[in-house]
Amino acid sequence: MSEYNPRNIESKWQEYWQKHKSFEPLGLDSKKPKKYILSMFPYPSGAIHMGHVRNYCIGDALARHYRQNGFNVLHPMGWDAFGMPAENAAIKHKSHPKTWTYSNIDTMRKELATLGLSFSQEREFATSDTIYTRFEQEFFIKMWERGLIYRKEAYLNWCPKDQTILANEQVIEGKCWRCDTPVVQKQMFQYYIKITAYADELLECLDSLEGHWPPQVLSMQRNWIGKSKGLSFAFALSEDSIQKLDNAITKLEVFTTRPDTIYGVTYCAVAPEHPIVQSLIEGKHLQENVIKAIESIRNTTARERAMSEKIGFDLGIYAIHPLTQEKLPVWVANFVLMDYGSGAVMSVPMHDERDFEFAKTYSLPLKCVLVKDKDSKESTQEVCAAYEEGYLINSGEFSGMYNAQAKENIIAFFEKQGKGKGVINYRLRDWGVSRQRYWGAPIPMVYCQSCGIVPENIANLPITLPFDVTIDGEGNPLSKHPTWKQCICPKCGKKAQRETDTMDTFVQSSWYFLRYTTPSAMWEQKPFDKENLAYWLNVDEYIGGIEHAILHLLYARFFTKVLRDLGYIEIDEPFANLLTQGMVLKNGAKMSKSKGNVVNPNDIIAHYGADTARLFVLFAAPPTRELEWNDNAVEGAYRFLKRLWERVEHIQPCTQKPHINHQALQKNEQYARQKVYEALQKSYDIFSKKQVGYPFNTLIAASMEAFNALNEQNNALVWTEGYFILLHILEPIVPHICWELSDRYFNLTNFAFIDIDENALHKEEVIYAVMVNGKKRAEIELSLALAQEEIIAHAKQSVGKWLIDVQILKEIIVPNKLVNFVVK
Repeated sequence: MSEYNPRNIESKWQEYWQKHKSFEPLGLDSKKPKKYILSMFPYPSGAIHMGHVRNYCIGDALARHYRQNGFNVLHPMGWDAFGMPAENAAIKHKSHPKTWTYSNIDTMRKELATLGLSFSQEREFATSDTIYTRFEQEFFIKMWERGLIYRKEAYLNWCPKDQTILANEQVIEGKCWRCDTPVVQKQMFQYYIKITAYADELLECLDSLEGHWPPQVLSMQRNWIGKSKGLSFAFALSEDSIQKLDNAITKLEVFTTRPDTIYGVTYCAVAPEHPIVQSLIEGKHLQENVIKAIESIRNTTARERAMSEKIGFDLGIYAIHPLTQEKLPVWVANFVLMDYGSGAVMSVPMHDERDFEFAKTYSLPLKCVLVKDKDSKESTQEVCAAYEEGYLINSGEFSGMYNAQAKENIIAFFEKQGKGKGVINYRLRDWGVSRQRYWGAPIPMVYCQSCGIVPENIANLPITLPFDVTIDGEGNPLSKHPTWKQCICPKCGKKAQRETDTMDTFVQSSWYFLRYTTPSAMWEQKPFDKENLAYWLNVDEYIGGIEHAILHLLYARFFTKVLRDLGYIEIDEPFANLLTQGMVLKNGAKMSKSKGNVVNPNDIIAHYGADTARLFVLFAAPPTRELEWNDNAVEGAYRFLKRLWERVEHIQPCTQKPHINHQALQKNEQYARQKVYEALQKSYDIFSKKQVGYPFNTLIAASMEAFNALNEQNNALVWTEGYFILLHILEPIVPHICWELSDRYFNLTNFAFIDIDENALHKEEVIYAVMVNGKKRAEIELSLALAQEEIIAHAKQSVGKWLIDVQILKEIIVPNKLVNFVVK
């Protein structure tokens, strides 16, 4: 047998798979059941990293296993290709974003190919392809016509140097992530997708995903949507306050989820952007230093406000409590956000930690109105009693009532008196999708002086990006282009201008999984083919990082429901099952260039081979756990494959699994067959989800144990059968070596389901570990038919010297595993 040479073996089979189109899904007339396996597609940054390797090896193991077991498998790949990094690279390297992006795609495609991943090659696309953009723009227009997209003015993160809006995650310590310029809040028009219209359905459908999605992901989605029932009402402003506001504002609208604490309000707080604040600034009712401080708060992001200390100022105006008629001071506070509710809150410092912290900072009064038990004493004013349940005190006619009932009664009272109403509110906000950048999908809207804002005609799509642009990081290249934005109004035919904003890249990743279902030959004519959609959907297994647990998955679920309602598709939820894999760590930290702890997958593949890389990432930890990089473990994975290669000298070449009479074998031969079939059974259990989270590490461990057991016997037929089965088990994990050995010795390149030989799994004897005070002292092989007293007797005999001159306090038996003597 020649020496194990992974480079030659792997290149041979990768060429074979490509030439024979081995992994293309079969047509719809296939009688096989289907499986749609999908790993989240990557951004084409220029090189693969170990996170990519882990993600795609998990998905590939699933795809290969299901092909073995008679399924028609769709396992596609593509590229999330738009985004700001391409513009940053264009500035840095004086290149073009498109050139940079597609060059990176070519590089990463080749790198991923070296892993032997069984992707469909015929369904690959990039989201920057015009045939993808064309239908995305069509969806945008249909959503506009349905009233699901609108345009409004709002405060946004604005970089004055780069002249662009920044997402919250692009603002670091109040500065632009790209140029370090302090970010300001600027009122600008942008397009919003009305995701809130689907808030209830997005929330309710999470129930159907219980048991199929990780519990923490479902919890994160529920919290992000944040449905809450509460009371909407208004505080009347005092007469002198109304005069200060030039009689333009007479009341303060608020929403609270805790109407049970309404008697505990001691002040109100408004956002720095609230109309009351602006009116006081314009009327010169605030001191200059206060105005400057308010402007400073306005120019910080919501995330930064939440993390900073509580800051506020007394505005010198008063709200009237609707039940007690008390005058309450109104403050401007950095913790109140304008885009949540009305931008104003009733503050109950004794029963809300945020309100309490602010009140203590500014010596504002506190009032206890809720106690845990009916006979509890009133809480001291030094401790916030921010619990959710209890009984009301100091609350007028509602005192003594349990707070859950009080909430309902107080809402009913407000409604009866015409003072307010019970409403359902959501933390979820509509999705702003406008971006002032070049490398994105153009928003298909037109501005006409006669017709206003109108969508482009669908027949004129796609609206494509001009190539002749200057990317210098200052402003939007599309708005500066001399001719691109000039167009004809699709409604009246007069001269008009195109929208120069492009779409948020989350839009592209919100429907790509639907596009894969349709063969590429149809892509020019339609976004999806309904027959193919009906056959392939839902995605059976979706694999990706936990960092996408909220936004990407929420947007993808939302888009699925919208496209259903627009008549394109017929499903409610896109992903039947979700697996969120853990991060790859080195020296306890996530791999990153900044930490200097990056391991280049290409170096591992070049030195050890792709199968070693695949074996390591699937063996080092279960997919859902963090994986700590270990050079010794990589070396160990390589040594196992080398041994697997070298022991083939014991195989008798054949074309099918040999038949063996298990009862006629010696004990060590029976044991070897038992371990091989235990590994096969574990494979079926793991892939059929009888073991949660696809713990491939335990399957690989079982395969290694079976291989070691084969090494302890010399029966050539047992060796041959063992290899035939082990190569089937390991093919989803280390495909190249398995295809090579199966082809050489079994004339086999078609891995198929193998039946379990129940005789091999039948045990008459079992090995017990015998322990004294928890320390293993012996192993004994005993018949399964023995009574407990006989097991104890044999165990005592095996560790007799450790039981001399001691008192046995307890005899513990774990059936079929161990006996432990606790001694003194």
